[in-house]
Amino acid sequence: MKKTGIAASEKRYQEPGIWETIRELLLGVRRPLDCIQVGVSSRCPGRCAYCPHSVMKEQWVVADMDLDTFSMLWPLMRRSSRVHLQGWGEPLLNPAFFEMATLARRAGCAVSTTTCGLIMDEKKAIRLVEGGFDVVAFSLAGTDTASNACRQGVDFGRVCEAVTILQTVRRSRMAVHMEIHFAYLMLASNMDAVRALPALMEKLGVHAAVISTLDYIPRPDLAQEAFSPHETDKLSRAREILKETWKEARRMGLGFHWALPCSDAPGTKCRENIARSLYVSSDGSMSPCVYVNLPVEGLEGGRRIFGNVHDRDPLEIWDSEEFRHFRDRLADGDPDPLCMQCVKRFECVES
Repeated sequence: MKKTGIAASEKRYQEPGIWETIRELLLGVRRPLDCIQVGVSSRCPGRCAYCPHSVMKEQWVVADMDLDTFSMLWPLMRRSSRVHLQGWGEPLLNPAFFEMATLARRAGCAVSTTTCGLIMDEKKAIRLVEGGFDVVAFSLAGTDTASNACRQGVDFGRVCEAVTILQTVRRSRMAVHMEIHFAYLMLASNMDAVRALPALMEKLGVHAAVISTLDYIPRPDLAQEAFSPHETDKLSRAREILKETWKEARRMGLGFHWALPCSDAPGTKCRENIARSLYVSSDGSMSPCVYVNLPVEGLEGGRRIFGNVHDRDPLEIWDSEEFRHFRDRLADGDPDPLCMQCVKRFECVES
C-alpha cells in the first residue's frame, strides 16, 4: 500500500538535528528564502465582490492541495524561514491543513495563515495554538457590518466571534508564541472605515493590523476601488487617514502597518518580495507570487509558472535560469509584462 503524508515524509526527508538548528541560529546562513506561500485550497465560502473567486466563478478551479504534494516542498522549506498556508481560498477547509503545518514546523519554519474565520471553532482554535502557529490573521474589509458588506457571505459578527474563540483558547493556554492579526483590505470607496480599526483591535485583543489595497483587479469597473500611483488626490486622502489611524493604534500599543503606491517609486522592487519568496499553487505549480497563478481555466496567458513539484525538484525550479531571469528583469527595471502595471511595484511602506 502506498504511504502518504507525514509518515512517508519522515522516511523521505531528514529533519534538522539540534546542532544543525543551533548552527542556523548562530550563523543564519542556510535560509535564503524568507517565505513560501502555499495555496492549500482554492475553495472559499465567501463571495467577496472584489475577489476573482467571485468574479470568475464560472472558470474557477476548485481544489485542495494533497499532503503528498505539500511534502514535496521539503527541500524548499528547509531553505525558508516561513511557510504561509493560504492562497486564493480558505485554508482551513483543507482536511490536511494541520498535518501540513506540522511538516513545515519539522522543517524548521515558522508557520502562519490567513483565514476568513467562518469555520473557526474551539477545536480548530486548539489545534492552531498547539500547532505552533506564530501568526493567525483574519481578513476584513470594514470595521462594522455596513462597511464590511462587500464581503458577501462573510458575516462581520461571525468574524469577530471567530477572533474571540481563538483569543479565548490562546489566553487559556498561555500561548504567548501566537499573535492574532487583521489582514485589512482598504477599498477607495470605504476609506474612512479604517479609522475604527484600533478600537476594534483593542476590543478583540488583536495584536496588529496589516492594511493592504486592491492589488488584483479582476474586472475593469473595480479599478475605482484600487489606488494607482497617478491618483494623487485619492492617495493624499488615504495617506492622511492612515497616518491618523496609525498614531491612534500606536498610542494604544497596537501594531499597525500599511503601504500605499508612490508616484516616484522606481518600480524595481516588489512588495511580494519575489527575490526571496515564492508561491506554490494547490496543484504544485511554482510562481513568483499569488497574482500570476490564479486557479482559473483559460487564463494561460495570465500566468507565470516555472515548473511543478511533481515533475521537478522545487529547488531546481527556484534556481532555474527562467525563474532567475524573471526576478532579475524586475530588479533591472524591465519587468515581465504581467508585472508592468502591478501596483505592488510602486508601493512604499510608510509604517
